[in-house]
Amino acid sequence: MQGLPSQRGLARVAFTISAPPYVTWTSVGAVSTVVPMVNHVQAQDLEDRYRHRWLALSNTTLGVFMAMVNSSIVLVSLPAIFRGIRLDPLEPANVSYLLWMLMGYLLVTAVLVVAFGRVGDMFGRVRMYNAGFLVFTLASVALGFVPGDGPPAALALIVLRMIQGVGGALLMANSVAILTDAFPPGERGLALGLNQVAALAGSFVGLVAGGLLADWHWRAVFWVSVPVGLLGTVWAYAKLKDLAQRVPARLDWAGNISFGAGLTLVLLATTYGIQPGQGRLMSWTTPIVLIELLSGTALLVLFVWIEGRVRQPMFALSMFKLRAFAAGNLANLLASVARGGLQFMLILWLQGIWLPLHGYSFESTPLWAGIYMLPLTLGFLLAGPLSGFLSDRFGARAFATGGLILGAFTYVALAALPVDFSYPAFAAVIFLNGVGSGLFASPNTSAIMSSVEPWERGAASGMRATFQNAGMVLSLGIFFSVLIAGLALEQPAALRTGLLAHHVPFQQAQQVASLPPVGTLFAAFLGENPLRQMLGPHILSALSRRDAAALVGKTFFPGIMASPFKHGLLWVFGIAVALQLVAALASALRGREAIRAPRAHRVDKTRSAEA
Repeated sequence: MQGLPSQRGLARVAFTISAPPYVTWTSVGAVSTVVPMVNHVQAQDLEDRYRHRWLALSNTTLGVFMAMVNSSIVLVSLPAIFRGIRLDPLEPANVSYLLWMLMGYLLVTAVLVVAFGRVGDMFGRVRMYNAGFLVFTLASVALGFVPGDGPPAALALIVLRMIQGVGGALLMANSVAILTDAFPPGERGLALGLNQVAALAGSFVGLVAGGLLADWHWRAVFWVSVPVGLLGTVWAYAKLKDLAQRVPARLDWAGNISFGAGLTLVLLATTYGIQPGQGRLMSWTTPIVLIELLSGTALLVLFVWIEGRVRQPMFALSMFKLRAFAAGNLANLLASVARGGLQFMLILWLQGIWLPLHGYSFESTPLWAGIYMLPLTLGFLLAGPLSGFLSDRFGARAFATGGLILGAFTYVALAALPVDFSYPAFAAVIFLNGVGSGLFASPNTSAIMSSVEPWERGAASGMRATFQNAGMVLSLGIFFSVLIAGLALEQPAALRTGLLAHHVPFQQAQQVASLPPVGTLFAAFLGENPLRQMLGPHILSALSRRDAAALVGKTFFPGIMASPFKHGLLWVFGIAVALQLVAALASALRGREAIRAPRAHRVDKTRSAEA
């Protein structure tokens, strides 16, 4: 052992003695003067471990793909779900059901994923991952057989989606850590790249799958996960092995409670802030939303204070002293907010405006919206694995930063397109956006996970997933608010002018035009023409047959929405560009090396793991 610094040398020897070969490689690198002296694993055992890493990759990839498909599949299939359970999408009281169907799953995963990562470090990552597959599958079965209709059915769907989110959090928190344990550094970027391509591709594929399945039957949106979940659950319990050394520790109850409660309150405030209330356009300034927002923020500040003082925190703040870890997670959060806004905008743009203007019925818009977004998924699938492979050889920074800059360019291009765009131009832009996301995702994840110690990988994976999922939830609140504010500036005048042109009496036209734009926004999002309900049968019957048919037809409402929507769209994509550029700056400042130097307390943790 001569020639090695005493602290690093002791850490390498201790961890090599106590850990499997691949954990040695992924944590400290192969050291010729150390490994031959302490590694006595037989050749057959090495061969078994070599084969196991590909099994781990295939199973965890299936798991995160399924979890992420279900994070977005409801986004495009909500019109069919609302029709299936006979829930009126234009009833103001039903807006909460719509938002919770969208956000409940993401909220649960965002809140629990860090805690489950930490629990995986303590009790076994494979054990927690397997439990996630089981919970997710059982919830999927129950979702496909929800009885009844109306608000009770909607509430049952929301609760089961949140239970499904518990399973998804277990899968996402531990899958990346399992892969980081199984693969040596020279192959880790490709493995994590494939895994993350599957994860983010799942969020894109969910949009397409939701449209296709909803066109058949709304329950099929939930049934699709059942056979995949059953296969993955049996496969995981039968074949996956835990290669990591468990770290005995106490669960940080104070940290878990303050973090979970704080993040939940902030996301609740986001959910209800975008709804109209007390005569206001939105409810951000109402007492209940302000209380939720301030209380949640205070609890998150308390969480940071707690984590800096407990001996075994769930959220190791010391990790953020590592430039690669902090910069990678900041870029991840900002890119996730921008990407969530993109998905929402594209669905709204296609389902509510472009497809009806091109003759598609409102009932068929979910299917065709999914089909027309295929270039986005294709771009991601092509770039993701390639960037993971190349980042192993050339480093993560250039690919991740370049992908974010390309994404910012595509937001500028989307903002420049007319609302009634030419589809080839639209397809080219969203294809490039998918390429940008693919270039960023896998190198960034590999850099984050390679920057931490082996015993921290579960917690690190949970933090990474928390930033990603919280970004998706926050994006809905941010971009809904911005778009509603933009619509409020132009929609009333445009709607009043259009109604008067079709001989609606001035008083009724003024009344309809003055309604909060959130109602028309949700109508467009759900592929509905709200004018039949907003005008009512009495006013429609008093109009000529030609005027009445035009008002409730395919093109009047989308045509009226086009100009105000474009106004809001400019604000939305302007914010997305800013987010992407700041994320690119953070990515560029991550440093050249993804794997960091050991921390001062490394020997103590190593001895603890060995004991």
